Formats: sequence, C-alpha cells, structure tokens
Amino acid sequence: MSTILADGIAEIRATGTLAGLPRNHFIDGRWSTPASGERMASDDPGRGAPFAEFANGDAADVDRAVEAARAAFQKTWRDVAPAERGRILQRMTSLLREEADRFALVECLDSGKRLAEAQGDVRGVIRAFEYYAGAADKLEGARLPLAKDYIGFTLDEPAGVAAQIIPWNYPLSTAARGIAPALAAGCAIVAKPAEQTPFTALMLAELGHRAGLPAGVLNVVTGTGARTGAPLVAHPGIDHITFTGSVATGIRVMHAAAENVTRLVLELGGKSPLVVLGDADLDAALDGVIEAIYENAGQICSAGSRLVLDRRIADGFLDRLVARTRGLRLGHGLDDVDVGPVNSALQLGRIDEHVRCAKAAGNDILCGGDIVHPAGANGGWFFAPTIVAARSPSDPIVTEEIFGPVLAVQTVENLDEAIAIANCTDYALVAGIYTSDLNKANRFARHVDAGQVFVNEYFAGGIEVPFGGNRKSGFGREKGMEGLRSYCRTKSVVMRLR
Repeated sequence: MSTILADGIAEIRATGTLAGLPRNHFIDGRWSTPASGERMASDDPGRGAPFAEFANGDAADVDRAVEAARAAFQKTWRDVAPAERGRILQRMTSLLREEADRFALVECLDSGKRLAEAQGDVRGVIRAFEYYAGAADKLEGARLPLAKDYIGFTLDEPAGVAAQIIPWNYPLSTAARGIAPALAAGCAIVAKPAEQTPFTALMLAELGHRAGLPAGVLNVVTGTGARTGAPLVAHPGIDHITFTGSVATGIRVMHAAAENVTRLVLELGGKSPLVVLGDADLDAALDGVIEAIYENAGQICSAGSRLVLDRRIADGFLDRLVARTRGLRLGHGLDDVDVGPVNSALQLGRIDEHVRCAKAAGNDILCGGDIVHPAGANGGWFFAPTIVAARSPSDPIVTEEIFGPVLAVQTVENLDEAIAIANCTDYALVAGIYTSDLNKANRFARHVDAGQVFVNEYFAGGIEVPFGGNRKSGFGREKGMEGLRSYCRTKSVVMRLR
C-alpha cells in the first residue's frame, strides 16, 4: 500500500473526511465560486453522514461555463492539431497515474464503493485517456468515388460544445468515457456531475488544466439536477449532450434537447439477463453471476440483474449461489468487505420498496431482502444481497430496474425459451450467456436485443468496446472509436475540376 493511500485511509478514519477537496466550480481554467453563494453537502454512504461541501450552482453558473467553453472551442481548441490534442491527453494520463490513489480514495468516500472497486475504476479511466490520446489523430475522412471530373471527400469535424451529465454510480468512469473522446475530437465541454458525487469530476478538470488544456476547454459545474442540470441541457449554446441516468430523466432531457435540436447520446439503464445453460462451466458461471449483480452493490446500469437458469441445473446452482451470497461481507468501502453501501438513503428506500412489493406479490425471497446494519458501519446505507425467485416474467421484480443488490431468478427449458425471456423487458442494454457451445452462444448473441453481449465472462472487454443500448436503454454509443465519432459531425466536400 502506498503512503498516499495509507495516510488517506488514516485521515478518513480519524476525521471522517479528506483535506483539500474542491469546493467550487471549475470554469474557464480556474476555481469559481457559485453565483448564489450557496453550497450543499456530500455524504459518505458508508456512514450516512456529510463529509464535505461543494458549490450549489444555478443557471448563472451554467451560462458562464457555456460561454467559456464556446470561446475556448472557437478561438483555440478546435484548431489545435489532433496530434497535439493527443499529447495533452497523454499528459493527463500520466498525471492520473501519479495521482491514482488520491482519486480512488475520493471516489470511495464520495460514492460509497469499495476501495478495490474505486481503484479498478481509476485504472479504467487511465486506460480511457490513454486510448483516446492515441486515437486523436486517427480520425480520417473518406474519399468519395465520383466521376473523373470531381473530387469528393468527407471531414470529421468536432461537434462543438458538449454537455456531460454524469451519474452517481460511476462518477469518474462515466465522466472519462465522455470527456476523453470529446477532447480528442476537438470539442469543448461543460460537465455536470451528480450532486451525490461531485468531487472526482472537479479534480479531473483541474488535472486537465495542469496537463495543458486551454482555459475553458473543460468546465465542471456542480449542483442539483433541477438548478444546474436542467439549464445545461436546455442551453442554446450546447451542441451535443451525453446523458447517463434514468429513463424518466432521459425523456426530460430529450424534450429539452428538442427545443434547440441538440444532438444527444442517452444511456438509460437496463434489466440485463444473464443466461446459464446446462452445458456451462458452472464454477465460472457462479463467479460471474456474483460479480454481475453484487459489484458496486448492484448499482450498475449493465448489472446482470436477471439470472435465467436452465431448469436441469437450476436447483443445484441456486443452492450454491444462495450459500455464496449469504457469506458476502458488508461494510464501509475502506474496510476489507465484499459489498459496500448503496449511494444514498433515497436509493436505499427505493430498493427496499421494490423488494417489499415483490414479497407482497408472492415472489420467493431465497436470501436477503432487508435493510441491514453491518458492524462498524453504523449509520450507513446497506441492503442485504438478495435473490428472488420470480413468479412470472411480467412481475415488476423482473421487468423494472431496481439498481441495487437484488437478483431476480427465472428458469427455462431450452435456449429458445432463454432468448424469449431475455427479450421480455423494455430494456436492451446488455445480455450475457454461459455455455460451452459457441453455436448456441452465437445464436443467442444474434437473437437477443442488446447493445452488448457477453459470452462466458460478464463485464468482459474495456474502453475499446462500444457501449450503449436499444429501446428504453437509450441510443448512441460510447467507448471505442464509435464513442469518438459521437463527438464528430460529418462534412462532405465536392470539387469540380476544370
């Protein structure tokens, strides 16, 4: 363990906080106090108590940030050579490596996730900036096959000023998967992190400025969705919106974007199926199911929250799964535990209500099902890892996103039924399957409606793999070269030769 990590853990345990956390917006290359002078508290989910304050922004702060981004885009950033943009992103990569422990500690404290998960997130963020640093000068237009008296080609131009609405479950990871490609493409950015988890986005903006980003290229405005997020997505100075969050909020963002005909990418969550067939490696499948639903306390849009089991192996597999789940240790993210807290008291109440309704409807709770209070984490927001045997494919425990450590189980007779069950919700973000028969895996991948399909390892892949959903899971793609092109607009040029 590094000195920074050890000292930070000791400081948090002694004081409940970390010194030096940002308190203001980051606008036009510097810290900026909120126009209203108002601040709000951020809570440590593991203790259920505030640990720091930050700026509670409003429309006036959004206006300043958008103006700064517009000026930076028009005067400098869009004309910076792609190779130079890549070099700046590479310097951000290097600084992130140097400061990885600090970022992980802050992410753990602010979001509640286990320190090991936060460290993994930071490694992924480093890789994202490394990837897009290398991709910045790889955007190439196309030569168009016209008649001999014409030359035709396309240009990939930056979209302009991009708004980033960042969720609370993966604050730093989601920020990076939008900010890194937007910067590589030549866009300027105004980011609004969730009010539950503001700090790592602010830290990332300041780090980018130290790495050489011109003032105004990367701005972060904090506050509530109503006071800050809504004015941002409705702002006429925004050219592109990337939003990650709930379906209900995503619909409101679409309405706001429509007023200005603003392009957008929406990632709106899921109720993803994970199928285990009778011919699968059941040990690997068991590990995969546990990770798919209980990582980050189940607060993952792509969580494998529906387990679809081949009836031939269902009883034995469930016995093992329930035993493993009952043995999971809960506690503060800084402790050596298996599952951390959920992010807020509000989210804890939502999870509890879903499970209460499932019980009342006659679903069988195989384990968990209650709010719990682990030793040493008094006041924190914890829900016991839960498994529910679903009574019907139409039950809300199967069809509705819970966003917590709750797994719904369904059984099927064969692959065809598994595919039908996998497609039985309004979501279509991710699907997974464990099978030793790659012909079955291929058939599943082709017939299941999902933006991404995992075979024999859930959460496989990385920044190189395009990510996004269909239907109520949203539209557009992030990550990979598709994510880079999301921040570009295509211009066609045709020249007649004399």
